[in-house]
Formats: sequence, structure tokens, C-alpha cells
Amino acid sequence: MTTPNSPRIRIFDTTLRDGEQSPGCSMSPQQKLVMARALDELGVDIIETGFPASSQSDRDAMALIGREVRRPTLAVLSRCLQADIETSAKALEAAANARLHVFLSTSPLHREHKLRMTREQVLESVHRHVSLARSYVDDVEFSAEDATRTEEDFLIEVARVAAAAGATTINLPDTVGFTTPEEIRGMFQRVIAGVPDSDRIIFSAHCHNDLGLAVANSLAAIEGGARQVECTINGIGERAGNCSLEELAMVLKVRNAFYEEDTRINTPRIVSTSQLLQRLVGMPVQRNKAIVGANAFAHESGIHQHGMLRHRGTYEIMRPEDVGWENSQMVLGRHSGRAAVEARLRALGFWLEEEELKLVFEQFKALCEQQRVVTDADLQALMQGSSNQNGYRLASMTISDVGSRANALVELSDPDGNRVAETAQGDGPVDALFGALSAATGVQLHLDSYHVHSVGIGADARGEANLSVRHEGVEYEGTGTSRDIIEASALAWLDVANRLLRQRQATAEQPAATAAA
Repeated sequence: MTTPNSPRIRIFDTTLRDGEQSPGCSMSPQQKLVMARALDELGVDIIETGFPASSQSDRDAMALIGREVRRPTLAVLSRCLQADIETSAKALEAAANARLHVFLSTSPLHREHKLRMTREQVLESVHRHVSLARSYVDDVEFSAEDATRTEEDFLIEVARVAAAAGATTINLPDTVGFTTPEEIRGMFQRVIAGVPDSDRIIFSAHCHNDLGLAVANSLAAIEGGARQVECTINGIGERAGNCSLEELAMVLKVRNAFYEEDTRINTPRIVSTSQLLQRLVGMPVQRNKAIVGANAFAHESGIHQHGMLRHRGTYEIMRPEDVGWENSQMVLGRHSGRAAVEARLRALGFWLEEEELKLVFEQFKALCEQQRVVTDADLQALMQGSSNQNGYRLASMTISDVGSRANALVELSDPDGNRVAETAQGDGPVDALFGALSAATGVQLHLDSYHVHSVGIGADARGEANLSVRHEGVEYEGTGTSRDIIEASALAWLDVANRLLRQRQATAEQPAATAAA
């Protein structure tokens, strides 16, 4: 176990407790166990499994996790109430390394309107309940809820009482994401200085992201003396969420020369852990999310791609492999330049003379006006002289509801100009539509995510459908745009299917071309 003055920052992961409190992010006990295994492999120091007094589900989750996950400390949350603490202590019986985490509000706003308690009553409650928790386990954490809006003299007094009662960790949360880096840095410095023998206690930061400052405030707290940071995978949590574990861990790794501190996080496991959570709770991260977003290591701008081709350090401050991505992505789209297109063609085995490259690049730009991303299969189709529109085209479709089921009839124009019509039933119109498209094209796609949103405003507004699918273990993304969102969904599905079909055709024609050569 590290000491309070260790240069390693402890990571207290509260994905299973505070993170699960995000609207729509509840997890079953079995799902929590799956996530806890991943957090263990990720290398977090403390896993907060839940709030046992709040539900049987949280008690069951703690029992499952406690029996199997043995390395990290397992913590549960409890109010400063005797019944809560007793329930939490019983839930922790299965843990190899147990922590009882008790909290009480300290700010004047909470004291008056939530607790209806005086300062003296708060101090008495802190002493009594921290002492009770300590009678059950040796590792007790006390959190002064809404610490950053608490009078500093009173906050120091609360911390002293908690320490005297046996708290081994004292957490000073920015419960509503109100503070700024300069303020929280100073608060930690002064509270730590005001607590006798503070070098024997771990001081912890728990920052919310209401003003987008959770990571910045957590880093400032570290500068102020915090040795533990409470965070969540993907930054999920109440309202705007918590400090993002992946962002904090990579700041300390990439900027280690500045902070001279690190975590024990196994960073190549970050992306897989992030993606697991997204699947478990059904909450995808935005594409431009730092570290784990799909665009975090993707480059489309011609200037950026040219720099990356010369030296990756021109536009990347960390390696994608260090967080679990396979590599950087040179996304070919309308902003890409000739250097990136030529580099990708060479990687596919095509070496072109200047005039040939000029012609292909013109065709590439024309294709970019019809689709956002140009894939390897698209480039191969260009090199083989195939039409940019090669593939199935949507001719017509009819969607109808029959009781609890929906019917879809689609008519497509195939690459040879023939008409193909198929029908399918599904649990809803989109499910039926995708089933009919699959039957018509012979392409089987497993849908991972599907989103529809508006593009433009007023009379010019259109619907854009984005979907993520898997085919034979490979993930693909498709986009379609139309004034009708169901038609946009069909176009997004065909966007992927046609790329796969072109790829099949290119693969089939390659041996024949090699034999002829």
C-alpha cells in the first residue's frame, strides 16, 4: 500500500456507484461484476461498488464482486446513519480489502435546506459515525459533501474531527462542479495544513463536470496535496458527470515531467474498458471525446495528414497504442490532400505516375462530395475504373405496422441495373427495413449503434442517420441523409453494404489480375 506522500496517485473508481447514477446507466449485479473485472485489469486502486443501504441490487453486486475481485480495495458508500453503516459493513464481509466510505454535507446551503443541522450537530455526527465505521473496518473514508461551497474554517474543523475519529482518507468533493483550479488548489493546501498529522492521511478529490472543469480541478487538487482522485470511466456520473479516469491518467503520463506523478493504470486497457462500459449502459461517447473517442487519433485535414506522414509527433502527443487503439487513422475525406491519398494507395500496392495520381485524386474528390469517408475498398474501386456509384441504389420502400410488428418492402437497383425486391418483418420500422435490405443484398450486418439527428434548420432541414455495424468481426460506420429519416436510415445501411460488396469484388478480381500479369 502506498503512503500518503507516495508519488503515485491513487485512482478511486466510482463508475459502479456515482457513474451508475447517470440517468439511464443502471447496471445489474452481474453487469457490475463484469465491469469490476475490467476495472481490476485496468489497475484501479479502489473500486466503489455501490450504496448498499439504497437497494438489494447493490448489496448483491457487492457480494458478487467481493467473492471474485480480490486485488483492489472495494468500497461502499454510506450516509452518516447507524443503519446505513451497519448495512455497509455487512455488505463488505466478502471483500479481501474493505473500505467503508461515509459522507455528510457540510456547506451552509446543505446544512440549512437539506440536513437542517447546525455546525455543532454536523461535527458531532461526523465524529460519531466515522468512529462507528472504524469499529467495523480499518479503512474508513469520510467525504465532506459540497466541500467547495463550505466555509473554509468549518471545513478544516470537520476534517480534524474526521481524522481524530479514525478516518484514513478524507475526501473534499466539488459536488456540484462549482470551483475553479486556483480555488481548489488553495483549499487543499490550507485544509491539509490545518489538520494535525495530515501526513498520515490520504486527501482525496472528487470533482464533477458541471462547468467542464472536472479534470482540470482534479489536477489542481493534486498540486494542492491530494493523493487520491475519484473518477469514472468515460466521465459518466450525475448531471454532466465526473472526472474522466482516462483523461486524468493520460495527463499524468504524458505530462509526467511537469507533474512528476503517475498512476498504476494499465493504459493499453483504457479503450477496451471504455467500450465495455458503453456496451453495458448503452451510452456511447462523442466521437471527439479525448482519449477514447473515435476521432481521438483520426486525421482528415490535408495539412495534418502531411505532417503525420513526415513525423507522427507533429500532430499527436501520445501513441494510440498506449491507450488501446490499434493505430492512428488517416481518414480520407473532402479535407484530405494528395499526399494522404497517395500514401494510402501505396499502402494498398498502387504506385502511380504524376498524371495517373492527378486523375485518381480528381475522382477521389468527386467521391467525397457523395460520401463523408472514402475507404480502402473505395480506392480500389477507383483504381479498377469502377463507377463511384457502383452498388445497390434505393428505388422505393414501403413501411407498415401490423400489430406489434412492422413490415418493410424495399426495391433496389443492383449494380447491373436490375431491380431486386424483398420484404421483412421486424420489431419496429427500422428493424424491418434493415432485414429487408439484408435479404435484398445478401449482406448480413450486426447493428451496434444507430442514431438519427437533424442537419440544417427550417425548410432546408434534413435527417441524418449514423450507424455502427459489425461484419465478420470488423466494425464499419455508415451515414445517410434524406428529408425522410427512414430513407436516411436505408441509405446509411446501403453505404456500408456497398463498401463491403466493392471490397468483395476487388478481392475476387485481384487473383485474376495477378495471373494475367
